[in-house]
Amino acid sequence: MYRYDEFDLGFVRERVAEFRDQVARRLSGEMTEDQFKPLRLMNGVYLQLHAYMLRVAIPYGVLSGRQMRKLAHIARKYDRDYGHFTTRQNLQFNWIKLADMPAILEELAEVEMHAIQTSGNCIRNVTADHFAGAAADETVDPRPYAEILRQWSSLHPEFSFLPRKFKLAVTGAAADRAAIQVHDIGLEAKRDAKGDIGFAVWVGGGQGRTPMIARKLRDFLPEADLLAYCEAILRVYNLEGRRDNKYKARIKILVHEKGTDEIADAIENEFASLKGKALDLPAAEIARIAAYFAPPALADLPARSAKLEAAKAADVALARFVDRNVSAHKRPGYGIVTVSLKPVGLPPGDATSAQMDAVAALAERFSADEIRVSHEQNLVLPHVRLDDLPELFAGLAAAGLATPNAGLVTDIIACPGLDYCSLANARSIPVAQRISERFADLGRQHDIGDLKIKISGCINACGHHHVGHIGILGVDRKGEEFYQITLGGSGDETCSIGEIVGPGFPADRIVDAVEQVVDAYLGLRRDPGETFLAAYRRVGLKPFQEALYADA
Repeated sequence: MYRYDEFDLGFVRERVAEFRDQVARRLSGEMTEDQFKPLRLMNGVYLQLHAYMLRVAIPYGVLSGRQMRKLAHIARKYDRDYGHFTTRQNLQFNWIKLADMPAILEELAEVEMHAIQTSGNCIRNVTADHFAGAAADETVDPRPYAEILRQWSSLHPEFSFLPRKFKLAVTGAAADRAAIQVHDIGLEAKRDAKGDIGFAVWVGGGQGRTPMIARKLRDFLPEADLLAYCEAILRVYNLEGRRDNKYKARIKILVHEKGTDEIADAIENEFASLKGKALDLPAAEIARIAAYFAPPALADLPARSAKLEAAKAADVALARFVDRNVSAHKRPGYGIVTVSLKPVGLPPGDATSAQMDAVAALAERFSADEIRVSHEQNLVLPHVRLDDLPELFAGLAAAGLATPNAGLVTDIIACPGLDYCSLANARSIPVAQRISERFADLGRQHDIGDLKIKISGCINACGHHHVGHIGILGVDRKGEEFYQITLGGSGDETCSIGEIVGPGFPADRIVDAVEQVVDAYLGLRRDPGETFLAAYRRVGLKPFQEALYADA
């Protein structure tokens, strides 16, 4: 894990002191809210429907036990005893008093955390594959490059006031767990035939009002050129991106309006002007950063755990958990554990302070003191011995964190929606809760199989509904909450934008409509092994429309 150097520590502490003075002037009335707004946004502070919200940066989703304990402490002391993990691998506290913000930022700085660039028209928190450094299918660990991009982009003077927010994601495996094709810049770290590292570069993806899949501009950008090429992309966007209309100010619109070829030429020309200058990424610097992410000291173990197999045979709950929530590790005898934050009937992505403390303790004991936050609003323990899974499972169960539903119909992504967000048109959390209650039976969930439901309370798509196998968008229709369904979306390496089925459904009909879609899939699939997404891509939209609107 990356540790702050002297520059990082000084930089964050100076920012805290600066913001403390700004908050004092706002509270005294010396500064108006309009004057204060751009300053608070630079520090991750939003004004929501009911209170101020603080968005804490978790760069590329990596936490230590110490950092998680600090987040638990802040939830207890300053909030309502919980935090909300987001689709940007961040954490939000939704009930913070403005007067407490500087103290919270000071406490975060004690454990090398901050809230800088989690809002505003700048380069946001860099996200990455939550299985990074552990996944069996990984070619290159993306975390060192995500950290390099974080350092490069933090308060970059040229890119602090972009036309709109800008998001980067990095993965190091062919199986895309970072949704790189729906980011402004998506990077896949890979190796060529000689073993050299480079990047496939995707540009112009995004969701929101105008969802678009990014265009691949480079299949193999040499490692040393990473920063220069990203700088070239940002320069072209900063110069040519629209500033007259915030809804058309993202780079995806620029790529769409100019065309892929013209944008690619502009980027390549800019890159040529930068190449060979100070932005080259030296091998020594890559090695220095990569050393922070050296794998933990893992034991040489047999691939199969007799202890685990015996425990599974005696405990069906453990067997279900291992089947759904444990993924293959690159080292024999280890597994990657997804800790679901989607218990039936509770808000997706929320964790209490007690649960955060429990995860911290379990990570320290069983996972080399590493925790990851996934963009699917779950937590991950990346380095767990298979022999330790029964004991880990018992600890998670005691904390209410052993739901065996990773990737199933109840593993729902949902934004905070109209319960918190001033931009939302409709509630997201209650819909997610009711869907999970409708599909609560684990046997039924396992029969349905892999199915990703994603819910957004407005067109900004913080719930990633565009890339849900079943996407749900809340809209306002003459003061009444309605929900539009999209089908066939996917945020993985086969990225696709969901298709709108038809007219929306009122709040009291949306759960029934989702069940109708699921039932239609079960009747259409060739066999239990054909997933929802595979079946949808085979049969198309029409059978689902017929199931939903047969009585219309």
